[in-house]
Amino acid sequence: MAKYKVEIDRNLCVGDGACVNEAPGTFEMDDESIATVTNPDGNTPEEILAAAQSCPVDAIILTDAATGEKVWPQG
Repeated sequence: MAKYKVEIDRNLCVGDGACVNEAPGTFEMDDESIATVTNPDGNTPEEILAAAQSCPVDAIILTDAATGEKVWPQG
């Protein structure tokens, strides 16, 4: 089971691709150059968190799958 529920805010995503570089087993860019989640278990939780943190516009939302608490973005 995935540690995180992974969501992409498609309105915020600017197509930077940093998430794909950090966690290519979890993210890919679609034909509109917007990030999509292909497999929430495709990388380690640490790699997925690093991918979310690498997003320049915080378009990746991570929620702890067990508790429902928001993990990223913080604030």
